[in-house]
Amino acid sequence: MADIVATPKSQSHGDHYDVDYLNDGSLLSWLTTVDHKKLGVMYLWSILFMFFLGGVFALLVRLELMNPGQTIMTAEQYNKAFTLHGAIMVFLVIIPSIPAALGNFALPLMLGAKDVAFPRLNLLSFWIYVTGAIIATVAMVTGGVDTGWTFYTPYSTTTDGPVALMTFAAFVLGFSSILTGVNFVATVHKLRAPGMGWFKMPLFVWGIYATAIIQVLATPVLAITLLLLIFERLFGVGVFDPKLGGDPVLFQHFFWFYSHPAVYIMILPGMAIISEVIPTMSQKVFFGYKATAFSSVAIAIVSFVVWGHHMFTSGQSQLAGAIFSFLTFLVGIPSAIKVFNWITTMYKGSISLAAPMLYALMFLILFGIGGLTGIFLGTMSVDIHLHDTYFVVAHFHYVMMGSTLIAFLAGLHFWWPKMFGRMYNERAAQIAAFFVFIGFNATFLPQFLLGSRGMPRRYYDYLPEFTPLHQVSTVGSWLLGLGFVIMAGYLFASLRKKMDAPSNPWHARTLDWQTSSPPITHNFHEIPVLKQGPYDYFKPFEPSVEGYHE
Repeated sequence: MADIVATPKSQSHGDHYDVDYLNDGSLLSWLTTVDHKKLGVMYLWSILFMFFLGGVFALLVRLELMNPGQTIMTAEQYNKAFTLHGAIMVFLVIIPSIPAALGNFALPLMLGAKDVAFPRLNLLSFWIYVTGAIIATVAMVTGGVDTGWTFYTPYSTTTDGPVALMTFAAFVLGFSSILTGVNFVATVHKLRAPGMGWFKMPLFVWGIYATAIIQVLATPVLAITLLLLIFERLFGVGVFDPKLGGDPVLFQHFFWFYSHPAVYIMILPGMAIISEVIPTMSQKVFFGYKATAFSSVAIAIVSFVVWGHHMFTSGQSQLAGAIFSFLTFLVGIPSAIKVFNWITTMYKGSISLAAPMLYALMFLILFGIGGLTGIFLGTMSVDIHLHDTYFVVAHFHYVMMGSTLIAFLAGLHFWWPKMFGRMYNERAAQIAAFFVFIGFNATFLPQFLLGSRGMPRRYYDYLPEFTPLHQVSTVGSWLLGLGFVIMAGYLFASLRKKMDAPSNPWHARTLDWQTSSPPITHNFHEIPVLKQGPYDYFKPFEPSVEGYHE
């Protein structure tokens, strides 16, 4: 558990020191590894499997809504399908996707470290995640839950089904998030390479650092809330049930005090990826580095005081609503700083439209739509009409899937050569990106219109006049699914090739690209000494790792 940056070569893995991490060890050694790279890859495969399950439930929901009335499932089955889709995607995919998978792999490399600060704690975090995923799967196959992913009381305390088991799965998953956050904070503070001050860190590190702070401070609130829900459901403790002296709105306050910061647990790492991809693919110095770095911290701070905008219709006072509305608008300022700096960074750059950059550009468009529609929902008078309609569904997906997941895909394509030492088929990646972009917008743009016309979310049936827009949305989900199928095809096909990725295919300047692809077991032969900033593209390249040749 000690700082291992200073581990001498003679005390490392001996003869395995020059072996790339993918070929170092048996299956058992992978399952018990403390290597951050292996853990990042195991997180990646676990998250992608859960993404497949969540995607199947999403397609089933959209297929059911193809026409009014029953199409392929009953109302009860529909409620369970959209609940499982939401719970899987939020707790098992989007929240851990970037920090746990890509963050685990890239963060120590970017810092010039040989591992995270607490390698064994990192292994424990992974197995806690797996345990939570198994518990959630058991809840699915033993009947499923129909509460929605928010588990709102009083319904979640009275409905049938393994609700306690599903909420316990989310409770367990929270510990994985907390431990990962603690590990990343310690790693950033203690294991930076010589010469790497705070303002020479890559912006990805700043984003993961801000995310880790939210994970550590906000996740315990969710854990306590879910534990109280379990105790009320199993033992009749009166916390949220009015008949027992409780308050169901109190659950919403607790839940959203965590879950709105959780939105930034999801989106901040996505923004961090975009802050790496754009300057690298533009070969430009990052415009407004310090403003972008501080904006990540500002978002983390403000995220704790905006939860009340989810509750404009819950009976809170007009003064409280006005304050929460103002704070909601306030969080748009650091987000806008990032967007303008990304666009300015691209100006007059030598832009490569490789797959990572396509997804970064896609992110800018979709995040822009998601952010602007958030202004509607942050305005009390407008939210009264739009609350709990499909407008909220569309906004949420533009921010969560259209931004976070698209940024994850940008990062996945960006670091894929480094992770696996193989280049994927670029033309196939461009085709997949086209289908993902068209399919996503065809799926969710109509839902803004549905919501503005009064279509409630979570409804199993709807009026006939909503049929055309629902049908466009369903066909769009098929195009989106086709994009992901093509993506899975060329990524898995690349794994069947011999390793052919150069050390630095994107000509990046950060330390993660100054080691081999895939990296050796302990990342670097010698401790890197930082000689340039992460985005000094206006200077001749000066490697920070001895013996490195671009």
